[in-house]
Amino acid sequence: MILKKGIQVKVIAGKDKGKVGEILEINKKKSKVKIKSIGMIKRHTKPTKENKGGIITKESFIHHSNVKNVDTTKKEKKVASKK
Repeated sequence: MILKKGIQVKVIAGKDKGKVGEILEINKKKSKVKIKSIGMIKRHTKPTKENKGGIITKESFIHHSNVKNVDTTKKEKKVASKK
């Protein structure tokens, strides 16, 4: 299966099973992908000069074997056979 940034995938295993989202980031070394609004976790951050701090919700990585490509932008060409 070819996974690229920006394609639509469906989660086939885990707590977000059945949800569809777009790939935001790929970590090839760990074989994981980050999908938009799927696998949300909460991080407690300290306030800094740039950030207000508090509880921040963000996406976490999911193993690539738990997703399936559902992007249908590539259309297959039909080849006519001559007889």
